[in-house]
Amino acid sequence: MERLAGQLADLARTGIDVTDFGNGPRPGGLRRMDAAGGWFYFLVAPRIQLIIVVRIVPPFDAL
Repeated sequence: MERLAGQLADLARTGIDVTDFGNGPRPGGLRRMDAAGGWFYFLVAPRIQLIIVVRIVPPFDAL
């Protein structure tokens, strides 16, 4: 998950708008992204150049 969050940050540094990545009701809100059989939730705060990982859910077979 740390690698994926780092890749999101790298994309944001290059100027790509990551507020619309993943699944969510609207851009800029809480987003969900599938990753390695599980998923993680994140928020993007572009004004302060911050990506906040809120929750990490591992794959169900790992629980």
